[in-house]
Amino acid sequence: MHESLVERAWAWLHETFPERQIYIRSDGRVQFFTFSPTLQATLAGLTIFFLGWVAFSTVNVIFKDRIIAAKDHRYQQMQSAYENRVADLQQSYDEMNSAVVGAEDKFKQTADELQAKQNTIVKFLDRKRQVDALIASPGLSAPLLGAPLPGRADAPSDSLGATAPAGSDGDDDTIEGGTSLQVMPQPAAPQPRTAKPAGANHAELLDFGGLAGRLNALFGAHPQKPSTAELMIRHPALKVLAEQTERVRRIGVAETQLIVQAQNEVAGSEQTVRTLIAATGINPDQFEQKYESAYGMGGPDVPLTQVHIEGISDPAFQNAYFKASAVLGQMDELLASLRHVPLTVPVAGPEFERTSGFGARVDPFTGRYSFHPGVDFAGPWGAPVHCTAAGVVVWAGPRGTYGNMVDIDHGLGIHTRYGHLSAVLVQVGARVGKGTAIGKLGSTGRSTGPHVHYEVWYDDVVRNPSKFIEAGHHVL
Repeated sequence: MHESLVERAWAWLHETFPERQIYIRSDGRVQFFTFSPTLQATLAGLTIFFLGWVAFSTVNVIFKDRIIAAKDHRYQQMQSAYENRVADLQQSYDEMNSAVVGAEDKFKQTADELQAKQNTIVKFLDRKRQVDALIASPGLSAPLLGAPLPGRADAPSDSLGATAPAGSDGDDDTIEGGTSLQVMPQPAAPQPRTAKPAGANHAELLDFGGLAGRLNALFGAHPQKPSTAELMIRHPALKVLAEQTERVRRIGVAETQLIVQAQNEVAGSEQTVRTLIAATGINPDQFEQKYESAYGMGGPDVPLTQVHIEGISDPAFQNAYFKASAVLGQMDELLASLRHVPLTVPVAGPEFERTSGFGARVDPFTGRYSFHPGVDFAGPWGAPVHCTAAGVVVWAGPRGTYGNMVDIDHGLGIHTRYGHLSAVLVQVGARVGKGTAIGKLGSTGRSTGPHVHYEVWYDDVVRNPSKFIEAGHHVL
């Protein structure tokens, strides 16, 4: 088959280009040249190639501008496509970077707020534990009841971060952990309707419900901006960060529930103290009002809506904290007022015995029924008699049937009297603390033997000392 193809090609070549001879006669001489089929085919091929090249060159020369313009157009198209791709990549990077920055800001704000809540709760619970310790331990009479009162030289200090209005000289508005209470001195001026709402901040960038709108505002209107869901699908790290932010936020909600629980516990403790005061026969509400009137309270009425805890934007937590703090402050007032209430006995030890109670009895001298306005405690002659609450001595010396008597004004309308003393150890005008020895047990005045006659007066009415002593057994 190969030989036949070659033979056929050779036959076609000889048929197309038969051998030719060219004769040239010059000066009587004749010359001829023979052109074989192969040479003719070669010359024909070279001629065709030459003509093709001439045609191609001619076309290029004639249509050069159009060809260059077409190439430039294709180049511009490629360059434009490349620049659009780069722009899309840059836009995607900017979107991702902005979303990540917003997510980090949101997470940091949420974590900082949680830390501020925890610091506030720790401070509050620490103060509450101190109050609980005062109620449930013998320390009731020492740290608080003997401490100074608010606003006075003898006032107990407020351990919680108090709010100081702008312009005040107080620096005690810082809560443990760097959280402070900021109070607006007056209502804020009306804001223009076009202004950014107060409280809006950069952390709102990661409000995933409106992230696309914010990105449009940030990068300019663009109909093809990706939605929040698309961003999260494209960048799964954003979804993880958003989930962690939400988890921290839920922990913050639990902190609010904790402060509400603490508020309820403080309210229960406050009710316990009120019940304690009521057990003595004193109206706790009237007694608290008398305390407030005696030591003076006032100041501008600043609504809680104008007060906020720095670093905490949760209104539910702030509302719960302020309520709990108010209840705890009221608790402090009640405990401070308790320092004026005599809740102990004037004598202590197994050698003392209660020999006569408050109320009707058979008089040991006349044998008739009579009223006994106090409680008698018998014991060894010369034993020390102690003051049952802090106060000022208003009488010290002989007083009729009381014999040698000491009368102490405890404030808020409460007095205690100690009669039949063998010796008086204090002078009128002296300030005495709870447990101070004011005299020695004896039998002066209308007495059958060595004992101390103990009376409690409130609002110029003699009261049953046993109720005060019994109430003291619950806290001392």
